[in-house]
Amino acid sequence: MNIDSIKNGIVLDHIRAGRGMQIYNSLGLDQLDCSVAIIKNVKSNKMGKKDIIKISDAFEVNFDVLGYIDPEVTVCVIENGSVKSKHKVELPEKIVNIARCKNPRCITSVEQEIDHVFKLTDREHQIYRCVYCESKLKK
Repeated sequence: MNIDSIKNGIVLDHIRAGRGMQIYNSLGLDQLDCSVAIIKNVKSNKMGKKDIIKISDAFEVNFDVLGYIDPEVTVCVIENGSVKSKHKVELPEKIVNIARCKNPRCITSVEQEIDHVFKLTDREHQIYRCVYCESKLKK
């Protein structure tokens, strides 16, 4: 299989195998008017298998979305065919409107205009809780 390199754009690398499509959908990459390549189950010495997403245009990456879905992702900015910068994604302390609270008694279920806000309560187990009702967020 031959996937061309990109001249200018962004490469999302070191995505845990199987999470590429979730990242694609969560970042809204289907709405971009440029080439987007999703490469699944690529052999990796470090990870065994991984996914890669290549975006052939400048794009404002939401690091909170990436960190919530897979905190091991590396964001590479490509300019003139070479890597200009690399950014390591981290687990965000707080996420806003990335996930929805499933508790039917939560204020976010009743009030339409309230943001869905979750705070990181256990970094080791990647557990987030709703700031309004303390319900645990299930991935």
